[in-house]
Amino acid sequence: MSRDLFELRTRLEFHKTLLEKLRTAYLKLLDGGVKSYTIDDRSLTRFDLDKLKDEIAEEENTVDELNAELNGLKPRRAFGVLPRDW
Repeated sequence: MSRDLFELRTRLEFHKTLLEKLRTAYLKLLDGGVKSYTIDDRSLTRFDLDKLKDEIAEEENTVDELNAELNGLKPRRAFGVLPRDW
């Protein structure tokens, strides 16, 4: 296994683990069973649900991109189009 492939798999497992922790925290806070939830050294409350939702979406994108790279697809490139009125 090449070093790059090993690094991609390691990063993918890291982000999958983080995504699972974020999802668990979100569901626990959303259900209302707990007033706060702690991930490692970070304490979250119901007021953090919006930020947590954004973090989950970001991690999902990262996992999708790493899966694509492992399957031989190139990472997406961002570009912008500037409409001009000459």
